[in-house]
Amino acid sequence: MAARVVQTLPEGDDWMYEVKLDGYRALLLKKGDQIQIRSRNDKDLTRTYPGVAAAARQLRAEQAVVDGEIVAVDRDGRPSFQALQHRGSHPDHAIVFYAFDLVHLSGEDLTGAPLEARRAALSRMLDGSGILMSMELSGTASKVIEAVQALGLEGVIAKRRSSPYTPGDRHTSWVKLKLDRQQEFVIGGYRPGPYGLDALVVGYYEEKALRFAAKVRAGFTPRLRRDVHARLELLAVVRCPFADLPSTRPTHWGGGVTPEEMAGLIWVKPQLVAQVRFVEWTADGHLRHAAFLGLRDDKRPRQVRRET
Repeated sequence: MAARVVQTLPEGDDWMYEVKLDGYRALLLKKGDQIQIRSRNDKDLTRTYPGVAAAARQLRAEQAVVDGEIVAVDRDGRPSFQALQHRGSHPDHAIVFYAFDLVHLSGEDLTGAPLEARRAALSRMLDGSGILMSMELSGTASKVIEAVQALGLEGVIAKRRSSPYTPGDRHTSWVKLKLDRQQEFVIGGYRPGPYGLDALVVGYYEEKALRFAAKVRAGFTPRLRRDVHARLELLAVVRCPFADLPSTRPTHWGGGVTPEEMAGLIWVKPQLVAQVRFVEWTADGHLRHAAFLGLRDDKRPRQVRRET
């Protein structure tokens, strides 16, 4: 089940709030001592996160399917998507799993039960396991937003307490307010440069067309440039995959792409997805001050749409 982006949080007794965690969405599947961790595009992450799998074996249930997020947290419990992706370079971060929903328990399908009942059962099952509970934030919507902003966290999720679990498209019973503007974008090309890569050319799908969003130059270390370039150079193609390039008029770097600039770019099959932070969307529909955060192997490119 996915959350829909909103500009204001809903209020009322039937809504609960949680921190929007900056990690990889995943399902834990437990059957006796057998554990699987599946990403939202059904990639097996079990061997990638052995500590999470070990904690899941301690769940107080013979069989269960738990929905949650794999997160890298520092000593203060603050999540970092970059640390999660490059955990070998961040020894001060721990990899944990925050659970926020229970889909199946000991042979019983819980998708039709109210969220409040599912979370009550989830809390009992997690006790002593090492899998963490994504806790409800108390207070009014404005107080919750103020507290989350003060901590420098990404955003807030609001969920109807009475909502069933509805897999698939983004649902109005779960909504998210982003305080730190970022989302996934599809990589359609790059400009060569130091360590193989100077900037990414990214976009999003509108129906079947890949639309240009930005050229992303900030956010890279030398190691990141080498690692990302190594994956991109295997996907090189001759034809530009963007439906709306070149741009119809000259723009500053970070805006459109002129015909002259296109000659210096290398196009790739739109198979990789990048997490990008930015300040705002411009009137031309491009990102202002975009910065690379990491690659997302848990997201299918065709699922990427403009969110804000």
